[in-house]
Amino acid sequence: MRRLRALAGLLLAVLVLAGCGTTGKEAVAVGGEFQFVAPGRQTTITYDPPESRGTLRDLSGESLLDPGETVGLQDYAGRVVVINIWGSWCPPCRAEMSDLQFVQEQTGDSGVSVLGIDVRDNREAATDFVRDRGLTFESIFDPPGRSLNALSGYPRNTVPSTIVLDRQHRVAAVYLEVIRVGDLIPLVERLAAEPAA
Repeated sequence: MRRLRALAGLLLAVLVLAGCGTTGKEAVAVGGEFQFVAPGRQTTITYDPPESRGTLRDLSGESLLDPGETVGLQDYAGRVVVINIWGSWCPPCRAEMSDLQFVQEQTGDSGVSVLGIDVRDNREAATDFVRDRGLTFESIFDPPGRSLNALSGYPRNTVPSTIVLDRQHRVAAVYLEVIRVGDLIPLVERLAAEPAA
């Protein structure tokens, strides 16, 4: 019985280190509004050609650092947007934040912005997290995950995860895993270079 408990504890630790959330659903877009459906256990999904991308609308919520202020996609018109779902309690989120800040700094002048969505967190811990890491990109403070309603069918338990929007705010890629800067920068540079609508 002790061995079984030890094995179960080890398995749980491996799952936590692999990511803060898991899912059996992945994303596909079918044009029009973005719909999240399951094409089979993929963790990185890209949508090409651009006409196949579903549009994300009305994603907004309360600013993490400016309580009472609203931040959302309306603030990023014509920009490529990297949406990252994170929590200060999530070890993989902590690991990827410096990469997201690097992406913001390296590609911001070419029309790319990072927007975080802080979920299942308390404001003080999340604010300290942002300030301690010197993050300059905005985050929506959304403990219950209500802003994720704009992501029709998106699995709320997949933290961290990243959604990349083109300049028309169509979903160009979904990462249901820790984002890697070597994957993200070429993607956002390609999206920033696509012809404007």
